[in-house]
Amino acid sequence: MNNVRSVCVYSASSAQAADVYVQAAHELGELLARKLIRLINGAGGCGLMRTCADSCLSAGGQVTGVIPRFMVDQGWHHPALSELIVTEDMHTRKQTMARLSDGVIALPGGCGTMEELLEIITWKQLGLYLNPIVVLNTDGYYDSLLNMLTHAVREHFMRPIHLDIWKVASTPTEAIDLIYSTPAWDKNIRKFAAL
Repeated sequence: MNNVRSVCVYSASSAQAADVYVQAAHELGELLARKLIRLINGAGGCGLMRTCADSCLSAGGQVTGVIPRFMVDQGWHHPALSELIVTEDMHTRKQTMARLSDGVIALPGGCGTMEELLEIITWKQLGLYLNPIVVLNTDGYYDSLLNMLTHAVREHFMRPIHLDIWKVASTPTEAIDLIYSTPAWDKNIRKFAAL
């Protein structure tokens, strides 16, 4: 059982997401608070990012948002988080979010969310991030991406062992359970990063 104090949640800033995704974000935030797990996110003031943060805060949880300065200048940040960390650029933002987390959960999202997810998967493949990564596949949202990753293995762009880098959950409860139960990644597997 992993000692989990904080979880980084990647999620959409779109305010037009369907209710099924909003409900999953709300439930996840509440569960993190109940488990006394600090939520780490991108500090966005709208969309699933805000829903998850607000739910966590409303349930008595703590939220650390990490956001680049140019987004703060645009007024895109959540105004009432437990902690706001302002970085100089997007790269530092992502590094900081990973460094602060004991695991990652990806809610549905667009290019930014998928880019964050694929980058942390790559870091784990290289032994740079060893904590659990969980894809919260609400309503089958990530089916196509997961099929693409399996296709990459079939076509020998990745090794079969790399399919163990992430776990897939269909509910927020399952996602939290997987964060606790997934063993730490062995950084020595980085020798298999190249084919």
